[in-house]
Amino acid sequence: MKKKLMLLLAFVVLVGSLAACAPKETPAPAPNGGTDTSGDGYQWPVRTIEVIVPASAGGDTDFNARTMAKYFEKATGVTMVITNMTGGGGTIASSHVKEARNDGSIMFFGHTGQLLVNQVSGLADYGIDEFEIVSIPAVDKSTVFVVSGKSGITSVAELAEASKTKPIVYGSELGGYTHLQGLIFGDLTGTNLNVVDVGPAAEKITNLLGGRIDLMSIAYGAVQDYVTTGDMVVIGQVSETRNELLGDIPTITEQGYDFAMDKPYIAAYPKGTDAALVAEVAKVMEEIGKDPNYAKELEDTYKQPVTYFNSKDAVELLSKLLEDYMKYADLLQ
Repeated sequence: MKKKLMLLLAFVVLVGSLAACAPKETPAPAPNGGTDTSGDGYQWPVRTIEVIVPASAGGDTDFNARTMAKYFEKATGVTMVITNMTGGGGTIASSHVKEARNDGSIMFFGHTGQLLVNQVSGLADYGIDEFEIVSIPAVDKSTVFVVSGKSGITSVAELAEASKTKPIVYGSELGGYTHLQGLIFGDLTGTNLNVVDVGPAAEKITNLLGGRIDLMSIAYGAVQDYVTTGDMVVIGQVSETRNELLGDIPTITEQGYDFAMDKPYIAAYPKGTDAALVAEVAKVMEEIGKDPNYAKELEDTYKQPVTYFNSKDAVELLSKLLEDYMKYADLLQ
């Protein structure tokens, strides 16, 4: 009897040892090799997202895309790779994403000028309905109208008065966002503008300093040094309410004109992208906006406060903006 008991105990110990040495069961991977790195059980279907930016490196759109990408990877472990795809006023980038596979691996990150305005101008025959709008993860609230320090002009009223004698030469990119912005500004402020094509921000600065244009619309961060030296004068913020990060600069609305034109940035996927993925990306972007380090980078670089619109609110805002912009379609085309 004692011998049988000893054999039974030995068998139990052997089985236990074999079980301990057996390989542990590995959880099934997410579809397409994805991983669960969100912390809430979500299985990311991709490890890398290519973010198509319809602008050159170094500008405000590129900055917002790269900053969001950095914090997105930190929050999820999913890598966002930025691809700058210029040309066609943004249509090359947007059409590339529109026609891309909708597995979550390719995303558009641009502003309203590169999506809405292209539709208004006729440069593109499609708009936001051809995409899954993830969110508006950021809004440029640092855009200002700027004149030369040599002009003696310090307000919108003075600019409008000066334009009665001689048209104000406004530098923009024809058919683009700043072109539309100039058309609306001129209409609502009664300023007689001669719109000329000078190219992107760097070219506008060169032309204003050289006296070849009188007025431009640009992000404050790009000209703040010139404002400090007196080479340029800011005559108004384009936001509806003051961006306090810009200091004591009045809005154009405060000066008595019904003009405000912020520039939202749009994150969008190809049509048909999985709704759960779109919702998860939107949620992560919203959470990133609560990170004080992210907020500080926006503030330090472009004097830009954190602003966020979820998918539903983003679509509503963009649809309203498109309706407003369409009133100027004939002038823009």
